[in-house]
Amino acid sequence: MTARRIPLFDVQAQYVRHRADIDARLQSVLDHGGFILGPEVGELETALARKAGIDHAVTVGNGTDALLIALIEAGIGPGDAVFLPAFTFVATAGAVISAGARPVFCDVDRETFNLDPADLARRIEEFSGDARPRAVMAVDLFGQPAEYGRLKEIAAEHGMEVLSDAAQSFGAALEGAPVGSLAPVTATSFYPTKPLGAFGDGGALFTQDADRAARMRAIRAHGNDEMHGMNSRLDTMQASVLLAKLASFDADRSRRAEIAGHYDAQLSDYVALQKSRKGLTNAHAVYAVLSDRRDALRSMLSDKGIDSRAYYATPLHLTPPMRPYSEGRGSLPNTEWLSRRILALPIYAELSDHDVERVGREVRSCLQQRVAS
Repeated sequence: MTARRIPLFDVQAQYVRHRADIDARLQSVLDHGGFILGPEVGELETALARKAGIDHAVTVGNGTDALLIALIEAGIGPGDAVFLPAFTFVATAGAVISAGARPVFCDVDRETFNLDPADLARRIEEFSGDARPRAVMAVDLFGQPAEYGRLKEIAAEHGMEVLSDAAQSFGAALEGAPVGSLAPVTATSFYPTKPLGAFGDGGALFTQDADRAARMRAIRAHGNDEMHGMNSRLDTMQASVLLAKLASFDADRSRRAEIAGHYDAQLSDYVALQKSRKGLTNAHAVYAVLSDRRDALRSMLSDKGIDSRAYYATPLHLTPPMRPYSEGRGSLPNTEWLSRRILALPIYAELSDHDVERVGREVRSCLQQRVAS
């Protein structure tokens, strides 16, 4: 009998678990007809702000727009430089370019996978481009918060601001402070596979500053008499789905942490793992391992019915669209080292203990076969 294939993510399983609540909420929206900025959107924003431990959450159309709106609200545009890691999804740099600014790629820490404060400080001090250094875009890779304390110190020394790309980390915390409260403005994504995922696109911005929140609300809805804007509103249907999923959000994060712990116990002698710092709560949006035999491991796992993916096999500074902003191969050694070894394994709340054990067993078996051969 062929074993069931284990997908990297399973959005359908989330729907099955929340079906009754989701169906009822969607029917309610169909009945009242408030499809754009209906009452569920405001209800969701209140719940999100409470979860993030701040006063203001502003929902938007997607996570990329959230990043762009954060930059626009901060007044960042042509002539400005934004420092960010190259080991991240393309949207982080794409939003900077869409704002008219220049991305400056920095290296990451080889153990945490997040922006390396020492490399950031050096690149800011040595920066000689025409653009003016304006901001640092921290990324909480795979759900682990960046070193915000040190990053904010470095930024302040140079008259810059830290913005947070928390697309993968909503629900995480650093020294007791929830993601959403760690930077002046935080952007997150509700893409279906994120820790809190919609059944379509969605995103949100978090801030403690009422004036900034008001400007971001204006920007998401075409602007106002004082500023241009864009059309990026979270629709009420997606807000309803997110409200349903919020009911199990904390339990789901705890389950992913439990799965990550099981993987750690099974795999730590076979592969390198992302290291966590003290005082940190990881959202575990992605569980990644490092192997010198990454491509062979991925192929063998696929043959055994287990999906995996290389996040990110090509770092941003080596992709063709980013060449105008890149110092080329060899300029970010830790990023390039990680990109050759990184592999994400299945992790989601619906994953059974049996499947977690199977994934771990097959990873060990594949690596042992490679050694034997």
